[in-house]
Amino acid sequence: MNRYFKFFILMGIIFGAFFLIREYIPKADGIRQTPNGGHRFSEQIEENEGLSPANDEKDSPVSGDDNNDVEDNPQITSVPNNGYINISGMTIKERYSLPQGYSRVSAEEGSFGEFLRNQRLKPYGEKSLYYDGREKPSAGIYDGVMDVDIGNRDLHQCADAIMLLRGEYLYSLGAYEDINFNFVSGFRAEYKKWTDGYRIKVNGNKVEYYRGADPSNTHEDFRKFMDMVMAYASTLSLEKELESVHIQDLDIGDVFIIGGSPGHAVIVVDVAESADNEKMFLLAQSYMPAQQTQIIINPMDRDISPWYSLDGKDELITPEWRFSLDNLKGFRSND
Repeated sequence: MNRYFKFFILMGIIFGAFFLIREYIPKADGIRQTPNGGHRFSEQIEENEGLSPANDEKDSPVSGDDNNDVEDNPQITSVPNNGYINISGMTIKERYSLPQGYSRVSAEEGSFGEFLRNQRLKPYGEKSLYYDGREKPSAGIYDGVMDVDIGNRDLHQCADAIMLLRGEYLYSLGAYEDINFNFVSGFRAEYKKWTDGYRIKVNGNKVEYYRGADPSNTHEDFRKFMDMVMAYASTLSLEKELESVHIQDLDIGDVFIIGGSPGHAVIVVDVAESADNEKMFLLAQSYMPAQQTQIIINPMDRDISPWYSLDGKDELITPEWRFSLDNLKGFRSND
């Protein structure tokens, strides 16, 4: 009896040791399993996904929109009442007051800078709308929204919003011959030819003009032309069209842009400067899917948000992307 008792005790010890080895010794791939069957390495990936750029334009929705609500995530808050926001203001210049010791840089009458600074905004608190009418939550991302019609197609994303602003500016001047943008394929879309009745046919990588309408130049014609541009241009093409700008020369209308898949772009819509030549600036963006252009908050420094300062910083961090300082470009040759 004693012998059998010892045998069962020995078997219990063996099975217990086997269980401990199975549960707590790392697998052959060196990744230890967690009690829920997952892997700690994969958990770290998921935790850091918010720092990675989203997928490329024209093909992916915004990830995590449902988690941007303040009630769902109490750690994400709106811009504090720091005295820089005039909720009754209806343009960028009227809405955003200057930080103490700063004054707005001059923008000549008729310049792109003046045009951007005087862009109309939706009433304070209204949300940015997606092309399908849904609202984009603002918490942790943006403070104001440009009053822009983006249509009902998934076109008006980041680079598209910048090209539309540039196109609208040139159209307002009557500079129709300057409204030109490149497709990703390299094809040069020219609005002047569009007004002459030419249309653009795309067949794979082959792009060509054909006579498809009577000559006309209305704002509706312009918007149809821009829809064509937004369908076939992106950060990849826009980045190549813009000229590099040194960060110390940053001005209204300049663009932080990373062309690629993925890629993103934000545009400087106002600049203020101190007596010591320190600059602060406001940024606007659209994103994916197509949505109204927003004045974005400053996640690096909430005390001055939505103004940005790069003093002492070696990169620009925005709510949905980060840029190196040499990603700054501009429309300089056309101004």
